[in-house]
Amino acid sequence: MTTVAPGSDVRRHELAEFLRSRRERIAPEQVGLVRGPRRRTPGLRREEVAHLSSVGVTWYTWLEQARDIQVSAQVLDAVARALLLDVSERAHLFALAGGQDPAPPDTCPSVTPAVRAMIDQLGPIPACVQNSRYDILAHNATYGMLLRDLAGVRPEDRNCMWLAFTDADFRAAVVDLPSTHRLMAAKFRAAMAEHLTEPAWTRLLARLEAASAEFREVWARHEVVGQSAKAKYIRNAHVGLLYVEHTTLWLGPGTGARLVSYVPLDARTRERLERLEELAAARERVPAAV
Repeated sequence: MTTVAPGSDVRRHELAEFLRSRRERIAPEQVGLVRGPRRRTPGLRREEVAHLSSVGVTWYTWLEQARDIQVSAQVLDAVARALLLDVSERAHLFALAGGQDPAPPDTCPSVTPAVRAMIDQLGPIPACVQNSRYDILAHNATYGMLLRDLAGVRPEDRNCMWLAFTDADFRAAVVDLPSTHRLMAAKFRAAMAEHLTEPAWTRLLARLEAASAEFREVWARHEVVGQSAKAKYIRNAHVGLLYVEHTTLWLGPGTGARLVSYVPLDARTRERLERLEELAAARERVPAAV
């Protein structure tokens, strides 16, 4: 008879091994400690990691022994800093511990030069990379003129939730605004369940609630829905009405970055998107005013 260890046990043992391996690779000098002449421990000692993390030695020892103990996000954050973990190692630590990182990285590793080149080459199909918070992380020239001219939007405001509830040009391009508002808010609420305490999410939610009565109304419904493809009309300010299918391709974990594209559903829309791409290219060729 073969017994498979519960998933939680496997994770605790993997976490213990990971912490031990990271501890043993750090020289005392890297964290401002003095290496004594009789030091036999490779890397840091457990009590040194505990001191650097401001946690109890016994508690940290139990963590490396795969004991079944509760670990807060704040303690994991302190341990990650003490062990000098990079972005990938930090994400791995929180995944093994089953915790939510209180200080996730600002950059998006999914937007690589290859991904940027890919969305550029999708033209004339409008395409962008968004995170689950609706921030626009990258886009091609056609998308930059699809719902409104993004060149005129401050970087901190390049968020589709914010634009859909507060920006007149963006709102004018959405044919069925009330339905779109409800759908976007429902997707945002579903995604936010995994990010309830993260500052970037709470700041955006506070901004939306302060700026838009429409947002407050749909947010109070507590509706949730997942991501899905959908045919929609867009009223473009430059080339007229477009009939497209909104599609999503995940670039990482299911709630991470995604590539969003607007595929034409008829020949007229295809022609108009080609015209929009030409307008975008012409705009990029115009030298900036001095």
